[in-house]
Amino acid sequence: MPPKRLPAFASPTAQRSGNMRAIRSSANATTERRLVSMLLRARVRGWRLRAKELPGTPDFVFARHRVAVFVDGCFFHGCPTCGHIPKTNVAYWREKIMRNRKRDKRISRQLRTSCYSVIRIWECQLRKRPAFCLKRICQRLNTASSAFIAC
Repeated sequence: MPPKRLPAFASPTAQRSGNMRAIRSSANATTERRLVSMLLRARVRGWRLRAKELPGTPDFVFARHRVAVFVDGCFFHGCPTCGHIPKTNVAYWREKIMRNRKRDKRISRQLRTSCYSVIRIWECQLRKRPAFCLKRICQRLNTASSAFIAC
């Protein structure tokens, strides 16, 4: 099967290139560090950052409870609330975001097959509703520790 052909990519402007270079996939102040701070304040323990041995390298892993947490950026993962497609290179960005979403589904499925419970939190949820995000994690941890998982 021939490799999938990507849409044509026009050379980015210097400003766009600088913006994209500033975006980090880990140790991001607005997402990962914010959740670390929330977990520490709530005294939630037993988590690890970026477990590379698991599919998709989850942002947070509670190995004892078999819970994986991903904090998805609204732009790159296509948040239904605030995600958008840039006006330049529309075909490229639409395809890129679609590939990211397909990859997210595939990775979640792989983790569930390995008896992990998967939580996906949008960047905007973490910013606007931090208590809700923390509650989701704590509920899943309590459920995972009290439930019998036959895997």
